[in-house]
Amino acid sequence: MKCLSCGAAAEKGFTTSVTDLGKCLIIVRNVPCYKCTQCNEVIYTADVVQKLEQIIESAKKLMQQISIIDYSEAA
Repeated sequence: MKCLSCGAAAEKGFTTSVTDLGKCLIIVRNVPCYKCTQCNEVIYTADVVQKLEQIIESAKKLMQQISIIDYSEAA
């Protein structure tokens, strides 16, 4: 896969996604992604974006100030 920002090669890897919703902070660890070897841009596939959205919606319902969730353990 090529980086959308700089055109360099992007390799499979994992990252941490942080979403700040104002009243709460949702941290999702070990999210599969592609990382650019040049500029470190992170690229998610459509299925990963969909699952992240589901994880964030579930975490919002808990209404905690900080939620730390492992991507591979989320339902």
